Amino acid sequence: MSFGKTTRIHLADGSPTGIKHAELVNWTGQAMVCPRSRVAELGNWPECTRPGVYLLVGEDADQGRELTYVGEAENVFERLKGHLRNKDFWRRVVFFTSKDDNLTKAHVKYLEARIVELARTADRSKLENGATPQLPTLPRAERDAMEEFLESLRILLGALGFSTLQPVAAKPETSSQVSGPLAKIALRFNPGNRVIDAQGASTDEGFVVLRGSKGDPNVGSSLSKGYRDLRESLINDGAIVADAKAIQFSRDVLFSSPSAAAAVLAGGAYNGREAWKAKDSKSLKQLEEDLAGGN
Repeated sequence: MSFGKTTRIHLADGSPTGIKHAELVNWTGQAMVCPRSRVAELGNWPECTRPGVYLLVGEDADQGRELTYVGEAENVFERLKGHLRNKDFWRRVVFFTSKDDNLTKAHVKYLEARIVELARTADRSKLENGATPQLPTLPRAERDAMEEFLESLRILLGALGFSTLQPVAAKPETSSQVSGPLAKIALRFNPGNRVIDAQGASTDEGFVVLRGSKGDPNVGSSLSKGYRDLRESLINDGAIVADAKAIQFSRDVLFSSPSAAAAVLAGGAYNGREAWKAKDSKSLKQLEEDLAGGN
């Protein structure tokens, strides 16, 4: 059973883009988010001089994809000052320390290794880390405590707008009975007489095309420049593998809308809410109307 969570976010100077301090109610951890340009100000925050784990977040200049580096330190502030000199890509840092000073070096090394592992699995960002760090050996009770800490960390990280550890989509079901989130309903885009055969799901963040989906290798004049550039960037990134017969998705890919997903797959303009259909041939548009009580 899932329970609601309450977060508290303090904007240090009243600006949503400045330094933030965040926490989950009844959790011993705490998070801070800071723009690269204001790292020097963290020296005034005792929360930053403790052992912790951090994520440097920027953009891969070659692929235009989010780039993330995961690290740990006994004094986060001192480590970040070093990264100002030796890492140029990052624009923001988010890090986690403990309010009760109970995180040790072994704990943060464990968290670092697990975050890298989860980030590789989620595949939302390109990782700047090399090999996955080795998990340190912890007593069972300590390991369980860190896994519990990690779950709260993951939730707060997502609430702060960092999707690094959030899976793109859960595996949808085949049923089209609307009794919960639409993300649970498997949708298919298969217009017939074409190579297109794609699976996807409508999620809280947008529309996900699932790994293995196939699309048309040709691009028509109706495909807008924006979608044309998006398709090309996904091919360059390796998310889509193209040959003369078809394009195929090598991983789950999140799109801003079902129409964007359909257009990239078809190589031309498509009404995604009509094109994506459940097992009983109900369109996504009909499913949304059912959920809203339209029938």
